[in-house]
Amino acid sequence: MQILVAIVLASISTAALADSTGEQMRGDRAPDATDVISGLYAFSRFQQGLLESTDLKGNAEVKNLAAFRAEESAKRDKALKEIQLAIGTEPRVSKIASASISLAKPDDTDGPAYVRSFYATQIPEYESTITLLERYLRTPDNPALATFAREHLPVLRAQLKDAERTMADK
Repeated sequence: MQILVAIVLASISTAALADSTGEQMRGDRAPDATDVISGLYAFSRFQQGLLESTDLKGNAEVKNLAAFRAEESAKRDKALKEIQLAIGTEPRVSKIASASISLAKPDDTDGPAYVRSFYATQIPEYESTITLLERYLRTPDNPALATFAREHLPVLRAQLKDAERTMADK
């Protein structure tokens, strides 16, 4: 069972978004629409990966939140897909990094360490995504995507604060 969890977790690319945003920040180049779309899709893959890792085993709080976040990301992706098609761009597929989500061991999935690690894993992903959107909004190259980013930025900030607060409470 632990091997299966390790395989699933290894397939989740927690560093993919960080890799792609790191590439964007080199030379202080402002992200363009393709960078933002790629980054948001990578964030959605991360959230879906969290759901898949909690489906194996875990407490109800973590499973429910992961399912809710995955559902939100699917809605976000649907709206983003419309913008992507209108722009006529293809997102860049980021490399799957060797880093994995470091949640507590499967035999401790009901304990507070597992819950804390679940929330702690999300924080850098939210921060990277928020930074990407903020940088994009400084010099947006597409009005529809800029509107999308302005609408979703407060939601992502609130979710980040919620994750930080919940992690501190656990």
